Amino acid sequence: MPSVLWLEAICIFLFAGAPPSLPLQEVHVSKETIEKISAASKMMWCSAAVDVLFLIDGSHSVGKGSFERAKHFAITVCDALDINPKRVRVGALQFSSAPRLEFPLDSLSTQQEVKAKLKRMVFKGGRTETGLVLKYLLHMGFPGGRNASVPQVLIIVTDGRSQGHVALPAKQLQERGVTVFAVGVRFPRWEELHTLASEPREQHVLMAEQVEDATNGLFSTLSSSAICTIASPDCKVQPHPCEHKTLETVRELAGNALCWRGSRGTDGVLAALCPFSSWKRVFLTHPTTCYRTTCPGPCDSQPCQNGGTCVPEGLDRYRCLCTPAFRGEANCAPALSLECRIDVLFLLDSSAGTTLEGFLRSKAFVKRFVQASLNQDSRVRVGVAWYSRELVVAVPVGEYQDVPHLVRSLDAVPFSGGATLTGSALQQAAERGFGRAIRTGQDRPRRVVVLLTESRSQDEVAGPAHHARLRELLLLGVGSEALRAELEEITGSPKHVMVYATPQDLFNQVPELQRKLCSRPRPGCQTQSLDLVFMLDASASVGPENFAQMQSFVRSCTLQFDVNPDVTQIGLVVYGSQVQTAFGLDTHVTRAAVLRAMTQAPYLGGEGSAGTAFLHIYDKVMTVQRGARPGVPKAVVVLTGGRGAEDAAVPAQKLRNNGVSVLVVGVGPVLRDALRRLAGPRDSLIHVAAYADLRYHQDELIEWLCGEAKRLVNLCKPSPCMNEGTCVLRNGNYHCECRGGWEGPHCETRPWRYPH
Repeated sequence: MPSVLWLEAICIFLFAGAPPSLPLQEVHVSKETIEKISAASKMMWCSAAVDVLFLIDGSHSVGKGSFERAKHFAITVCDALDINPKRVRVGALQFSSAPRLEFPLDSLSTQQEVKAKLKRMVFKGGRTETGLVLKYLLHMGFPGGRNASVPQVLIIVTDGRSQGHVALPAKQLQERGVTVFAVGVRFPRWEELHTLASEPREQHVLMAEQVEDATNGLFSTLSSSAICTIASPDCKVQPHPCEHKTLETVRELAGNALCWRGSRGTDGVLAALCPFSSWKRVFLTHPTTCYRTTCPGPCDSQPCQNGGTCVPEGLDRYRCLCTPAFRGEANCAPALSLECRIDVLFLLDSSAGTTLEGFLRSKAFVKRFVQASLNQDSRVRVGVAWYSRELVVAVPVGEYQDVPHLVRSLDAVPFSGGATLTGSALQQAAERGFGRAIRTGQDRPRRVVVLLTESRSQDEVAGPAHHARLRELLLLGVGSEALRAELEEITGSPKHVMVYATPQDLFNQVPELQRKLCSRPRPGCQTQSLDLVFMLDASASVGPENFAQMQSFVRSCTLQFDVNPDVTQIGLVVYGSQVQTAFGLDTHVTRAAVLRAMTQAPYLGGEGSAGTAFLHIYDKVMTVQRGARPGVPKAVVVLTGGRGAEDAAVPAQKLRNNGVSVLVVGVGPVLRDALRRLAGPRDSLIHVAAYADLRYHQDELIEWLCGEAKRLVNLCKPSPCMNEGTCVLRNGNYHCECRGGWEGPHCETRPWRYPH
């Protein structure tokens, strides 16, 4: 053989054994986006009724090494499949010279079984008869499948070097509704992969060597085609420029050499020079578009403050490179240590409704909180529990060595999926979330449950939440805006709910949570003047027992005020079958007297009218004649079960127009629309789940009253002038212009006239 031919053979042999050391599919995006694609591939989860069949090329052209990589790809895909007989079924065929069924779709019912079976597959060897196995499927159907009653997905893992025709059987399978993915291994022939794959081709052709990228691409396409939903709404499928690479043998002119024409015999002719060619393998690139899912990363919320740089480390971890002034501080910000003494149990929703990404977001929030709030001198003890169907206490309250140990324990908390039984979790948290040791009085710290959820509960929550509050647990809720009503029902107060729209909004709630955890009842407005009237619903719709709880609540609120004619005056009006002034603003001049009178307030029964009660206060209680003081802020607090409030919006606004603030406290399943109209344009409304929960809203009511006591007042509202006198403001003061012969600062006297 001529030396030239020997050289060609050696070159071909050497390049044929070259390993695929370079990526044969490359997405042209930033490093950060590549990390997000990789992270999203680990978060994907398909839980739909679908049949998935793997066709794995076991021919000699693939080789044993690439066959093992194809198996690894299939196993990675199965990590994201909810494999059970009613949801995702998986089967596998190995093909080379002939197809071999590894296991049918109806033979294995768990993810662990399928992955173990794939791992035990043995390389077969032989020719690459891709067309033959496709015809086998056309004739036999998906082995063990559900006969097209559910979507069918065929994943062909091959080098695309079939020794037969594949276009027609591939097209016939697609016409039967089968979704075909063509996944390349080794140095694939991309043209054949495009022939095998469903439309649009660029979304159904992948490369198994880049496992995370290929898994992401596969599930991105399944999500886009609505075969299964695999990511949270925050995740997006987006097109990215990419290229496929092919290792091809090319022939190049290398020069000229002496050559013979004819045979090398006596009659051979020596030619002058003949062209000399060399063979080599080169990578040829084919531009295309790749569709991949990316999800918000740990640095998207910009957690590093004061000029720090965020460096992502995995799915939900990051580290901050801080400037020298903030080096050593969590998130490059000084820790806001909690100084109150509390036990906090974070209750994380790990159900399918919250999704894996939402669960990771909740864990990141808790980590952010503990890193920013706890130190070695902190008197706060933290615990972590998660739930779906059952409650699991992952970190008992206070049982950790230090903050890093707590964070590591939190990282290990798993996502479970399953039903969202929030009510059951609250019941169990109240009973065993804080351990079995019972401490009372000053020896027991305040106990708080912080619920983080992104899914509506599938069981009843009002009863378990009420049970938890009766055990003196403070419930705080953190969730999306869509869950606000349910969280208010659970916590018993809008003030105990924190909602967010984006991950950044969630992380911004850390300081607010710190404030709520350490807030304590305020001492009232001891130095602020205030004329305050409580208006209690004493109708039959409330009942005597609930009315007694109202009385107890207003007595407790009264303890927060300095009752005397110079500071706070308090009156009480009850309404039911009639409207009655239990006592007026100037009736009792000490707190003790007010408390006794509140206890003696009558329960009336009958049908109540809040509108009539407001008009009664306007005409006969909040007036100068009945003790109201000019220039002093005035407020009415109405406690009602909601019935009889339909006619009250206009009279309540009449009071407001006269300089009197009105706060509505609605209890139980009240008529929300009627009460919101009653609450006025400033939405002064507190909704309480049950009468027994009124005590949990005392802080909120006192805070509102103290705010009203500091408001600027109009000295002429309500009018201090009696007997139809007119109040006139002048130079920061007022005077009354009297009529009909009345005199005095408030037109309160008529001079005695001797009869003629």
